Amino acid sequence: MSNAKRWLGLGMSLYFWGVMGLTTPALSGTPTPPGKLEVLLSDKPQSHPRTKRSWVWNQFFVLEEYTGTDPLYVGKLHSDMDRGDGSIKYILSGEGAGVVFTIDDTTGDIHAIQRLDREERSQYTLRAQALDRRTGRPMEPESEFIIKIQDINDNEPKFLDGPYVATVPEMSPVGTSVIQVTATDADDPTYGSSARVVYSILQGQPYFSVDSKTGVIRTALMNMDREAKENYEVIVQAKDMGGQLGGLAGTTTVNITLSDVNDNPPRFPQKHYQMSVLESAPVSSTVGRVFAKDLDEGINAEMKYTIVDGDGADAFDINTDPNFQVGIITVKKPLSFERKKSYTLKVEGANPHLEMRFLNLGPFQDTTTVHISVEDVDEPPVFDPGFYFVEVPEDVAIGTTIQIVSAKDPDVTNNSIRYSIDRSSDPGRFFYVDITTGALMTARPLDREEFSWHNITVLAMEMNNPSQVGSVPVTIKVLDVNDNAPEFPRFYEAFVCENAKAGQLIQTVSAVDQDDPRNGQHFYYSLAPEAANNPNFTVRDNQDNTARILTRRAGFRQQDQSVFYLPILISDGGQPDLSSTGTLTIQVCGCDDEGRVLSCSPEAYMLPVSLSRGALIAILACVFVLLVLVLLILSLRRHRKQPYILDDEENIHENIVRYDDEGGGEEDTEAFDIAAMWNPREAQAAGAPKTRQDMLPEIESLSRRVPQACAVSSTVHSYVLAKLYEADMDLWAPPFDSLQTYMFEGDGSVAGSLSSLQSATSDSEQSFDFLTDWGPRFRKLAELYGASEGPAPLW
Repeated sequence: MSNAKRWLGLGMSLYFWGVMGLTTPALSGTPTPPGKLEVLLSDKPQSHPRTKRSWVWNQFFVLEEYTGTDPLYVGKLHSDMDRGDGSIKYILSGEGAGVVFTIDDTTGDIHAIQRLDREERSQYTLRAQALDRRTGRPMEPESEFIIKIQDINDNEPKFLDGPYVATVPEMSPVGTSVIQVTATDADDPTYGSSARVVYSILQGQPYFSVDSKTGVIRTALMNMDREAKENYEVIVQAKDMGGQLGGLAGTTTVNITLSDVNDNPPRFPQKHYQMSVLESAPVSSTVGRVFAKDLDEGINAEMKYTIVDGDGADAFDINTDPNFQVGIITVKKPLSFERKKSYTLKVEGANPHLEMRFLNLGPFQDTTTVHISVEDVDEPPVFDPGFYFVEVPEDVAIGTTIQIVSAKDPDVTNNSIRYSIDRSSDPGRFFYVDITTGALMTARPLDREEFSWHNITVLAMEMNNPSQVGSVPVTIKVLDVNDNAPEFPRFYEAFVCENAKAGQLIQTVSAVDQDDPRNGQHFYYSLAPEAANNPNFTVRDNQDNTARILTRRAGFRQQDQSVFYLPILISDGGQPDLSSTGTLTIQVCGCDDEGRVLSCSPEAYMLPVSLSRGALIAILACVFVLLVLVLLILSLRRHRKQPYILDDEENIHENIVRYDDEGGGEEDTEAFDIAAMWNPREAQAAGAPKTRQDMLPEIESLSRRVPQACAVSSTVHSYVLAKLYEADMDLWAPPFDSLQTYMFEGDGSVAGSLSSLQSATSDSEQSFDFLTDWGPRFRKLAELYGASEGPAPLW
């Protein structure tokens, strides 16, 4: 092992001398070029003692990218047992053997037969062996050696991450780091300067610089303004060989963007804005927009608008649109042209996000003045107050004014107002409003028990513009009046036993009243006046709105009387005191000793013993059937005797009314009696003997419902409303609805057909000579349209 180390040292020394391009001391003095080291094994004794060895292993070097046509000589293997007679055969094996490298098996010369690239593979490990050519016996043990590929500068630096994108804030100080670029060189960094890279800027001065060693790009110019120039394209070069002449270079592009900072204060392009808004504009509606221009962007251009002064600060508001950074002026409260026609606002726009180092550039806010004009519109009438609550007793007379509603035109013109009721809110037409005064009156009787509340809407319309309509809700509470008498809630039917005793309770009754007095219901019970001295039963008031029915005597018999009808008077004690009579039906029943009912039917006493109720019903049914058969037979016999004859003269469709006279015109006083339209009773009192058949039955006078004093002294509205209600309630009042069907024109007409359908069929003019035959009444028409036999008159 010590000999091997000594020969390894000798091989390394040979490697050193071969690399440096010097003459190898162990050889004959022939200079060995770099990478072409020839290793020779000699049998001559050396000056220093060593163990003789016949085989050497070492490293061979060969330059990459050889471009010659002949195989590249790499080195030589030689054994001291080789006498030069060709008896030794050299064999090469391992990586690339026979493909990349070949060996002359006689001389041991190694050549490269392919182009070598260090960047693809930097070294090859091979094995060599010397064999006896004749016997094939190994003359030396197999030995391993390495062939290293020596680098040349054949790769330029490359920016693997390019092109680069970087951002730096505007107005950054000189020397602010922007980005670091890195170039890589595939050449061997341990051999010479092939991989030593130096950076420089080809494009981008004087704005940016680059560190030649690290590749860090920095700002080189102060106060770079994004608003002046935002994007820069910088070209950086990386050159190997330390930047010396002959080195290879590569470039990359760095796109640098200046990011925004808040270095520009906002400014209004207009110092005065003129806007207008309709007085009918709803709250929160947009009036207009103002804009403070800011050259910055993003968060640095955000704006906050406020109203800092002016007489419209309470009428208008301003908000910031986050998308477009404009100030939107909106209506804050309802406007009125009649109250105020114009407003002035002082609006401020300011940046909410500030940078302290730029405050010296000026105030980061600005103000402008906004003038807003309110435009007049035709507004609907307005009620004051905007809601009415009315309490009305239910017995109020028709036509009574219960409330006066008032509306006025808010416009300067102050147009006249006409009032009406929205009929969808009053489908029953219980109320009427005076068209000019706004007096709300009753048009029908009110009934709290039917409708205790009425919610109507009164409309106010401008005379000059009917489209302008205002409305007001009116809530009417109908107050209770004692107008309903108490009555039994159901039909009461009781029974009394034949063996009942005097003072025995047979029924407890109660009553109901549709009225609702404030102090609650309190009913009083007693026998009706016609039954006050009833000897059989009596009524005891319980003072709790109920009453007990008691017997006055004992010993009732079904044979004497099976049913008693007891009239009971019920009074509510109200103002006025109303009462009604309810009838209690009491049957006399047979009971046992404990009072249980056995039978309430008197048939056991009335029918014979052998005839039951079922038998009696059967007998009556048989009699009824016999009567029906007899009537049917008589009817059939009558039909056989009377043939069916149709009278042609009888009009089965409708009666034909024939008028033989033209009428008396204004002299005809029998046409209609105008007095009946006002008061039929007064017309009869005047002694008018003539009556109309179609006026029956006549309309009753208002005096039946409305006192004459009211009809005479109250307003015309009250009278008309009462009259209308009476006519609506009277189903027999004229005019009557009737259906007349005329199937033919009629017979015997002197004029013939009056139809003009056939007048156009004749080619000649129509003749009116027949008018002369119609008598003196049509003489004038005959003279105008008929044939003239003599000369025309001169008048």
